[in-house]
Amino acid sequence: MSDVKIVIDGKECQAQEGELILNVARREGIFIPAICYLNQCSPTLACRLCIVDANEKRVYSCNVKVKEGMNVVTDSEDIAKERKAIMQVYDVNHPLQCGVCDKSGECELQNYTLYTGVDVQPYSIKDVNRPAADWGVMKYDPGLCIVCEKCVTVCKDMIGSSALKTVKRGGDIVPKEMKSSMPKDAYAMWNKLQKSLIGHNEAACIDCGECIAVCPVGALTSKDFQYSTNAWELKRIPASNPHSSDCSLIYYEVKQGGVDSNGEERIYRVTNDPHYTSLSGAARFGYDFENRVSGKDRANFDRVVNFAKGADTIKFNSYITNEEALILQKLKEKLGVKLVNSDALNYQNFLENYTTTSGKKIYDSDLKKVKKSDFLVSVGGALRYDSPAVSYSFNNALTMNKGAGLYFHPIKDKLVDGFTKNLLQLNAMNAEEVTLYLLLDLFADKKTLPKDVVDYIESFHSTATKMVTETVREKVVSTVKDPKTGEDKQVTKMVPKKVTKEVEYIKNDLVTAVGGNTEDFGDVLKKFLLKKKTFTLIIGEDFYSHPKAENLAKLVGLFDKNSNFEVLIIPSQTNTLGVSLICDLDEKCGEKVLGYNENGDCKLSALGDGDLDIPALNQQEGTFTNIDKRVVPTNVAIGFNGYCLNDIANELGLDEKYTINYTKEFPTDKGYVPLDFDLMPNFYDNGGNEMRGYLLESCDEELETNDEVAKISDVENSDDTIAYRSNPITQFNFFTNKAHELKSESGVYLSSEKAKELNVNEGDNVRVEFDDGSLEVKVIIDGQIGGNIVYLPTFDKNLDVVKVFKNGRFAKVSIKV
Repeated sequence: MSDVKIVIDGKECQAQEGELILNVARREGIFIPAICYLNQCSPTLACRLCIVDANEKRVYSCNVKVKEGMNVVTDSEDIAKERKAIMQVYDVNHPLQCGVCDKSGECELQNYTLYTGVDVQPYSIKDVNRPAADWGVMKYDPGLCIVCEKCVTVCKDMIGSSALKTVKRGGDIVPKEMKSSMPKDAYAMWNKLQKSLIGHNEAACIDCGECIAVCPVGALTSKDFQYSTNAWELKRIPASNPHSSDCSLIYYEVKQGGVDSNGEERIYRVTNDPHYTSLSGAARFGYDFENRVSGKDRANFDRVVNFAKGADTIKFNSYITNEEALILQKLKEKLGVKLVNSDALNYQNFLENYTTTSGKKIYDSDLKKVKKSDFLVSVGGALRYDSPAVSYSFNNALTMNKGAGLYFHPIKDKLVDGFTKNLLQLNAMNAEEVTLYLLLDLFADKKTLPKDVVDYIESFHSTATKMVTETVREKVVSTVKDPKTGEDKQVTKMVPKKVTKEVEYIKNDLVTAVGGNTEDFGDVLKKFLLKKKTFTLIIGEDFYSHPKAENLAKLVGLFDKNSNFEVLIIPSQTNTLGVSLICDLDEKCGEKVLGYNENGDCKLSALGDGDLDIPALNQQEGTFTNIDKRVVPTNVAIGFNGYCLNDIANELGLDEKYTINYTKEFPTDKGYVPLDFDLMPNFYDNGGNEMRGYLLESCDEELETNDEVAKISDVENSDDTIAYRSNPITQFNFFTNKAHELKSESGVYLSSEKAKELNVNEGDNVRVEFDDGSLEVKVIIDGQIGGNIVYLPTFDKNLDVVKVFKNGRFAKVSIKV
């Protein structure tokens, strides 16, 4: 897009062609009131407060794009009069309960009522009873709702659930005679307000709480937060999502607890700025997983240190900071211990194999680039479950860019089907290698692909015939009487006619193998690709621990090198990328294992179930390396009175007073910058620019590549039930399960179709049998999935599902009722 110059209130502004006036004004620090508009989502035109004059024409700045030379006036006597009338209408019958409303102090209705100078109320209408409703973790009070539709918009355009919509309200309508006696925008807004409420589809809701975040008033609140405190009493602490690799900007909001808190602070809620980032339910509601201890346990500390001096292995996961990862690496170098982290090792190996064929040390794409794409492919991950932030970006691109795409995963996701009609979901099992070869066939440049790969791909092609029905126009001659002369005359018309004929097409067995219909796949894809310019391939964590992970990684790299797609390889845990860049990892444990939030012969645990308590991630300051290859800071929300990893490391020969002293020591050859922790910003500016930490420095080094890849492996197909290692939509790990708002029952999760096949109901007890054991679990029906694959969660430490999945995320099981 080209740059254009416009003038707003006399200030010359640079903008990109296609930008909205409102967004340009915000970036330039020029205030235009708006209640209903949300960045990155469709304008609703519900509030109409954002009216401005553009080239002397009244327009809505949330819905009009800039043009070269445009002159915009954001305020005038007439505009102010219109805005004041709109706010007077909003205030009609709005309950006067600001003293107890959860939104008081940060309410946009309060703010704009004051801003527009509302001091009298010339309008009135009979109210109607609007009872409150419980929506999962949320409470909806329609009496407070101003029907701005931001909740509807964010649920559809960003989250992808489409669980909210406007419904009929009932009651009196605005008298028509008012139309001539009040400003037109105020009347139009009032008319809509009187007719509508927000309706909720529980089956489609994922309890992310993003509707709470965007609600400008107190209509949508967390049931847990409701009436617990005043907003202005809370201290906002900027941090990063500790549960998944997006590491989105969050704010822990804390204050001293009640009479039973012993004077300690507690987290009351987590908030975000929904104009720039959206949170998963785990990030928003999984906040109180801190590890509270009364003080330092010196005796246990000494025992752990003595054990560590003789340990030969440290086993850990990727729910740690970069600083902790570096401390562990330094302990390896000093003591000669092994570092075992299967999650990060799988990811590290995958990236290394990807590098051999792509020539890149790391992938190019990020969440911002995903949102700017108009054709997307997702493969190797249950996107909404594994990485909600990627799912949001995927859906946002499809919705806002009129995009299209392909979604490959063995588990059918019913909500993904609702993202757009221009998305094809394919659910074949054991088709990972086939899928990547199909993508090479469809999108790679055959001129640059190795000849043996091209020949192999073409071996799946054959010529076949199919019957197609087409509409043709046929010449038909008929005799009619001339209305003027009464004489017969011949009239020729072209009449549409359907004909069926046999045509040849290229049958592609790769399409069949991934579950597609080879007869019409080409036509569907051609339609999807029409006018598409920006392409993204998203790779999920199914690939990293897959038995054929090495070949999958090489195929991804080959695709990256020979197509115009940018590739995103999703890190599977919060700091998987950081750990894989900082640590030299080993495959197997030795004989004497120190566990760091993992089981071992001696265990350090932030869950309070080990030999020594350590702080949880909401009790630490440090950094993560997130999915966008950005080093982002996180801060202490709740204090910790015990020992941390740095204390142990100092006893073992390292010497730093604070953990964050290591922030400037990250390996520069991996793209890190020697920057002090306290110099790292953590915010978005008014233009939506991410001012958080820093981006890893890119490597311009040209790497040698090897295009050798393996052919598709033979796959054993069977009628066995397949189990998948995955958590339900709001759970990620033991820490999210500890959070009181995210309590979930663990068990075996089934589609309603699978439950019917097994003749089981929600809550029934079943036995899941696998190669060398079994689990007694409850049946939980997930109405958002389809098909025959079941999934087993890892968030419950009392349910040991790791032994089921010895080689990847899939395993054969048998379910006994």
